Amino acid sequence: MKRLLFAAILAVAAPGAMAHDGARAAANTQGDGEAARPAVAAVEAFHAALGSGDAEAALALLAPDVMVLEEGGAERSREEYAGHHLPADMAFAAATETVTTHRAAWIEGDLAWVLTEGRVTRRFSDRPVDRLTAETMILQRHADGWRIRHIHWSSRAAN
Repeated sequence: MKRLLFAAILAVAAPGAMAHDGARAAANTQGDGEAARPAVAAVEAFHAALGSGDAEAALALLAPDVMVLEEGGAERSREEYAGHHLPADMAFAAATETVTTHRAAWIEGDLAWVLTEGRVTRRFSDRPVDRLTAETMILQRHADGWRIRHIHWSSRAAN
């Protein structure tokens, strides 16, 4: 429970990232290390699916009752996310590059939380993108692997 509280505090205090740069993230990961690797792999697979435009693969990694919080809004299910932000998130991920600068991941029983900081750059909708990002994902272990139960994304201008 102390680790969950610590993770929540880090998520609020962290200055930045979403990411799918696994090699870079591995060098900067703290927490439960190898034990958390399967949960981290699910997070990375989710981002890879977004970046490749594979909606089916991205949705398969989300729990039916996933809660996605972003920019003050909430989507309260996989279906709601699929019908609202998923297409835009896939377009954004395909057009930009995200570099992970720090990751922390913990496992407690069948729950994991993965906190990622990074920087997203390039262009989207004919505009330059340079944002520091922060991401919290809470996952639950199922017989067939980890499913994302909660996502919280935030970002700010890098300048």
